[in-house]
Amino acid sequence: MSAVAVARSLRQSMAWIHTWLGLLAGWILFAMFLTGTASYFRPEITRWMQPELRAADVSPAHAAEAAIRTLQATSPQDLQWFIYLPDERTGITRVFTRPQPNADPKASPAPRREELKLSPVTGQPLTARDTRGGEHFYRFHFQLQLPHPWGRWLAGLCAIFMLAAIISGVITHKRIFIDFFTLRWGKGQRSWLDAHNVSAVVALPFHAMITYTGLITLVVMYMPWPIAANYQKPAEFAAEAYGRDEEGEPSGKAAPLTPIRPLIVAAARQWGGGAPRTIIIRNPNDAAATITILRSATDQLNARAPSVTFSGVSGQRLAATPAQGPAINSAGVMLGLHIGQYMGPALRWTHFLLGLVGTAMVGTGLLLWTAKRHKAGTKPFFGFRLVERMNIAAVACLPAGMGAYLLANRLIPAGLPGRAAMEVSAMFWTWFGLASLSLLRPTRRAWTETLGLAALIWGSLPIVNMMTTNRSLFASLASGDWLFVTFDMTALAFAALLGWGSWKAHRVKQPPQRRQRVAPPRRAPMQEVLGGV
Repeated sequence: MSAVAVARSLRQSMAWIHTWLGLLAGWILFAMFLTGTASYFRPEITRWMQPELRAADVSPAHAAEAAIRTLQATSPQDLQWFIYLPDERTGITRVFTRPQPNADPKASPAPRREELKLSPVTGQPLTARDTRGGEHFYRFHFQLQLPHPWGRWLAGLCAIFMLAAIISGVITHKRIFIDFFTLRWGKGQRSWLDAHNVSAVVALPFHAMITYTGLITLVVMYMPWPIAANYQKPAEFAAEAYGRDEEGEPSGKAAPLTPIRPLIVAAARQWGGGAPRTIIIRNPNDAAATITILRSATDQLNARAPSVTFSGVSGQRLAATPAQGPAINSAGVMLGLHIGQYMGPALRWTHFLLGLVGTAMVGTGLLLWTAKRHKAGTKPFFGFRLVERMNIAAVACLPAGMGAYLLANRLIPAGLPGRAAMEVSAMFWTWFGLASLSLLRPTRRAWTETLGLAALIWGSLPIVNMMTTNRSLFASLASGDWLFVTFDMTALAFAALLGWGSWKAHRVKQPPQRRQRVAPPRRAPMQEVLGGV
């Protein structure tokens, strides 16, 4: 067999793999890409969904001192204090406390108390509506709202399919450079193929990076055997790889806590100017108290930030995270590349747009499968109809559900108990309910109506926000509240995009029915034509 024939056979095999791996995992991948893209703005979404809170710009040391004053007044005898300091994206201090354990040695450890939000300036408790905010999109992105660990396993399997689809797609393409510049509109299947190729090629490095790093972040769960073969308990591996947090018992002797500001300054000096992110105080107001300060990952690519532990009484440095080896550092960098905490605004928006391109790549690939068979005049069969309806459910109904989640945040009364779960339920009821109703409509009408309803939901967000809060688009413009301005403008942009999709779906012509070839009539003999002359 010649080299040309071998290459053609390889490309055909890769095309088959690319098509079917992409189709089988495509709907879940579309959801993972879309919610993962939204997760780049996880703190900003949470702030929008709690309009009662306003960010304050204070130093980490000031916020820590204010939080400790409040905890000294409310929880002086607790076992642990967890203080999550504000940054330019979060704007508030978050606090958790864990009470002293039960006197019964057989009893399980006491769970930590509910989150407390504090003003970074005064340390006073803040009141805001209960919501999961951007954390919901982030968790759904890799857990798919399924019980642990099944959601993560399914997400990992789909990521493996995605990586294989990327590799097979590269091998299949003969004209990657040409496809970068080719996009023909209004050509049916050819247009969907061009859109799929352009969205794949223009962000190919990003697609490969985000898929591979997503797999690596959970590789220990997918492949636990090396750890199981070398360690009796997984905790022993974690202690050796990342350091051990010594949790000493309280001495029972009261002792005041040392001031926190000098410890923050000392930790920042050890990190070369790095900012603190989390403070963990164990056995506060006891002679055995310790204070652990963890570095923020917003100024470094490695997402696994180091920590420093001090005596809570004398302020003496007790321990620090040991120097990491190449493997642990590489794992931290992979995690950092995937979640993008290190990125500034410009790079974050770039990744957000690239994530939308990846979502479009998956969506156009799904639509291309049906468009190709429409053009070929394939007689509809069950699998074809199933793919058509699943495409509507994923591509059109999921954006409607995500918009409904945000809309429910404004429509559900702010003080209603259990409202956070209601917001999540609103997303899934809208998503699956709309997908079920679309089954009752012809395919083209279903596309038009579901995309149109999604556009209506996203377009109503700025209006409902204006009617239910004092942070409307115009008020935010006047006060310089650029987070709320950007959120409203983004919602309107999504509404316009979905509305354009609905309009295009309405204008799509039904594929012509293939005509049966009819044999031409037999020509009559010349004598019959001439009438026997």
